Amino acid sequence: MPIVIREPVVDDVEGMARVHVDAWRETYRGQMPDAVLDDPGLLERRRAMWRSFFTPENQRTYRVAVAEQDGRIVGIAMVGPSREADRPDGLHLFVLYTYAPIHGGGAGAGLLDAVLGPDESATLWVADPNPRAQAFYRKHGFAPDGSTTTDEDLGLTEIRMVR
Repeated sequence: MPIVIREPVVDDVEGMARVHVDAWRETYRGQMPDAVLDDPGLLERRRAMWRSFFTPENQRTYRVAVAEQDGRIVGIAMVGPSREADRPDGLHLFVLYTYAPIHGGGAGAGLLDAVLGPDESATLWVADPNPRAQAFYRKHGFAPDGSTTTDEDLGLTEIRMVR
């Protein structure tokens, strides 16, 4: 069951949204409020988000990749222009999720490589604590820069990592 990393097509929206929501539930249960993770509208909001990627402007602005295994989307990644005030000209990794059963199998690294070149600098925000994700990003050249934020709506504290 090899995993294929590729550019998404419109027909992938449902699978992309499902990975996004399922990965949040796998990763953040106990860190985010259950009301957020179990919100019946969460999946539809992720569908709308991923559908919006397929406009010509967004396709020029963002780089998106999916991981597919046996015809099923099992991972997603998205990089775009930084929204960081202190790094306005850089890139930002907005999304990188895979299903937990494939962690450590190379899909995450493949997705990261598909959206961000090895010599490109970027920022990202990662939940704290989330030692597995933080270790993954360190392995790929990212380091915490001391910045933190708390998303009150999601109940999540995050640290910024840069490379």
